[in-house]
Amino acid sequence: MQSKDAGDLGQVAETLLLDAALENIPYGFCVWSPQFRLLMWNKNYRDFYGFSRDAIHRGMTLEDVVHLSHRLGNHPGQRADAFYEHYSSELLSNRSGARAKSQEIVSGGRIIETAHVYSPQLGWVVTHEDITDEIARSESQQKRKLELERQNIRLDAAVNNISIGLCMMDAMGRLVICNEPYARIYNLPMALLKPGTQLEDILAHLFDMGMSGGGTREEYITWRRELIARREYGKNVHELNGRTIMMQHHPMKDGGWVSTHEDITEQRQAEARIQHLARHDALTDLPNRIEFLETMAKTEAAFQRGEMAAVLYIDLDHFKAVNDTLGHAVGDEVIKQAAVRLWGTTRETDLLARLGGDEFALLLRPIDSVDAAARVADRIVRAMRAPMNIGGQQVEIGASVGIAVGPGDGITTDQLVKNADLALYKAKSEGRSNYHFFEAGMDADLQQRRSIEAGLRLAMQRNELRLMYQPLLGLKENRVTCVEALLRWDHDDRTISPVEFIPVAEETGLIVPIGEWVLHEACRVAAGWPEDVRIAVNLSPVQFRSKDLVAQVRAALSDARLDPKRLELEITESLLLTDSEATIRALHDLRAMGVRISMDDFGTGYSSLSYLRSFPFDKIKIDRSFMRDLTARADSQAIIRAVIGLGQSLGMMTTAEGVETEEQLAMVRAEGVSEVQGFLFSPPLPPGSIGGLLHSGAARAQVRKKAS
Repeated sequence: MQSKDAGDLGQVAETLLLDAALENIPYGFCVWSPQFRLLMWNKNYRDFYGFSRDAIHRGMTLEDVVHLSHRLGNHPGQRADAFYEHYSSELLSNRSGARAKSQEIVSGGRIIETAHVYSPQLGWVVTHEDITDEIARSESQQKRKLELERQNIRLDAAVNNISIGLCMMDAMGRLVICNEPYARIYNLPMALLKPGTQLEDILAHLFDMGMSGGGTREEYITWRRELIARREYGKNVHELNGRTIMMQHHPMKDGGWVSTHEDITEQRQAEARIQHLARHDALTDLPNRIEFLETMAKTEAAFQRGEMAAVLYIDLDHFKAVNDTLGHAVGDEVIKQAAVRLWGTTRETDLLARLGGDEFALLLRPIDSVDAAARVADRIVRAMRAPMNIGGQQVEIGASVGIAVGPGDGITTDQLVKNADLALYKAKSEGRSNYHFFEAGMDADLQQRRSIEAGLRLAMQRNELRLMYQPLLGLKENRVTCVEALLRWDHDDRTISPVEFIPVAEETGLIVPIGEWVLHEACRVAAGWPEDVRIAVNLSPVQFRSKDLVAQVRAALSDARLDPKRLELEITESLLLTDSEATIRALHDLRAMGVRISMDDFGTGYSSLSYLRSFPFDKIKIDRSFMRDLTARADSQAIIRAVIGLGQSLGMMTTAEGVETEEQLAMVRAEGVSEVQGFLFSPPLPPGSIGGLLHSGAARAQVRKKAS
C-alpha cells in the first residue's frame, strides 16, 4: 500500500510539473507536430503574437499561424510566405535533439527569442521569451538568460529531451523525477530511480561505486546540504570511474532543487590539449618560445645563488634550400628528425624548445663549467652532420650553435637570449656547422651586418653596383678566351668586398634581383666584344630557388642579342648538396639553350666526385687556395694534377684560378690546364678597359707573349 502511494505521488508530481511548465512559466510555449500542426500552447504564447483566445486552435497548420501572425503586424519587413519557408526549414534542419535558438521581431518592435528542440514523440517544443529589455540592459540580460536556461531545464525534464542528466528533488530531499541521461551517467540501478528516493541514498551508492568529489564522502554531503539550506546556486566537478562529471545545483522557490549532470571528460581533455598546444610546437611537440622564455625567467633566480646555466641557440644549416627545392613536406620531416637528434643530446634537467622555422633553443641547467656547454654543442654539431634518409632520399644539413653562459654573459632572460643569438650569427658567419661562444663586441658585428643589409636594399636604386671584368687566357689558343664578371659595391665612400655583402644578399634573398641585374649587364657589355670571347657569370644557389631563373637567362641573352654559346654560368658545389631534381632540370634547360656550365671553386667545401656524375659540366675551375702553395707543397701539386687529369678524362675544360707567378704558370701548363686566370696577366678591369684590351691587337699580342 505504501509503495502504491509513493507511485501515485510520483505521477501526481510529474503532472503538476508539466502543468506548471505550460501555464505558469514566464514565457511563451507551444508544440508543433512533425506535420507542422499546433498541438499545445500557453497564454504567454498568444500574448506575444497578439492572438486572441479563439484565433488559434489545436491542429492549426504552421503556415496558417504564420499568415495570421503577419496580418497582426509581426515580422515586419518580411513576407509571410518567406518567413514560413525560412522557419519551417529551420525546424526541419533541427531534428537531432539539440536546442536551436533564433530571434524574431513582433508588433511594437519587441524582440522575441525562440528556442526549439525536437522530440520524436511530440514534435518541436518551442519556447518564446521577450528579450527586448535584456538586450538594452546587459546585466539584466545575463540574469534573465540564466533564468530562462533554468526554466528550459525544467521543461526539458518534463519531456525528457535533453542530453545532459537532470533530476528534480523536493524540499525534503526526495527524488521527484529524473531523466535517462542522469541514470546512464551514474549507472544507477532501478531501485534508486523511483520517485521518493532520498538524496543521501543516491550519493552513498555513488561513493561506494568510486565517486570522488574532491574530499571525503562526509565533506561532500555536508557541502551539498549547506548549499540546499542556503538555497544558492552551486557547482561541483567530481570523478567517477575515470570520467569527469560536472554537477550544477539550481534551487527552486518551494525549497526543492533541480540538478544537472554533464559528462565533461572529453571537454576537459580538449582543454588540456589546447593548453598543451599553446605552449608546445605542433610539429615536434617540443616546448615553444613562450614555454622556453618563461622557464628561462624562472632560472634567473639561480644566478643569484651562484649557479650557472647556458643558453644554446641552434639554427639548421641549408634548411631553407631543402625546404625550397624539395618541398615543405620534406622540410617538415627534416625538422622532426632534427628535433629527435637534438633531444638525444640533452639531459633530463635541460629544456629543448623549437622557436620557429629551423630555429631551436636549449637551456642547460645547471652546469658546472663552460666546458659542459661546449661538449653539448659539439654533440649537437656532430649529430646533425649525419645525412637524413627521408622517403628514400638522402638529405644533408648541419647545425650552427651560439652559446651564452650565465651569469657571465648576462643574468636576465633578455640578455642571455640576445647574446646567444649574436653568438649563433658568428658561428654561421664562420662557415656554419660549428659552435661559438658569446664574446664582447659581437653586437657591433651584428649592427654592421644590419647596416650592410639596409644599404643593399637601396644599392640598385642608387646605382651603387658595378661590374669588373677579369680575363681568362686559353693556353692552347694563346689568347683571351673568356672574361669573368665580378660584382663590386661602392657604398659610403668605400668599396665593400663581396665577401662581406654576398652572404647577406643570399640570406635576405636580395641576391635574386641583384643576380638578374648582373646577368643583363654582363651580357650587354659582352655583346660588344669579339665573338670568340665568352662571358662568365657567377650564380648563387639562392637564384636556383627562383622558378624564373631559366627565363631570366633567356631574357638577358635576348635583350643583349648575345649568342648563348658565349655565356658561361659558374656554380659552386653547394648548389648540388640537396640533389634537387628542379636544380638538375634547370641546369639541363640552360645547357640545352647552348649556355656553358662551370663548376667553380672545385676542391673546397663539400667536394665530391659524385657531383661531376650528376651533371655534365663544361668546365672545372680549380680554387685559388691550391695555387698559393703550389710551388711549396707536394700535396697541392698532386691535387691539381689529379683535377686536371680528371677533367681531361671527362672531356671537361679546366681553369686554374689565382695564377700570380711565372713559376705557377709553368707548373699548371705542364700539367695540361686549359685556362689560367690571375694577376700575372691582368687584375679585374672596368668595362671600358676590358673592351679596349680585347679589341687592341697590340694588347692581345702582349697577352699572347705572356701566356707563352
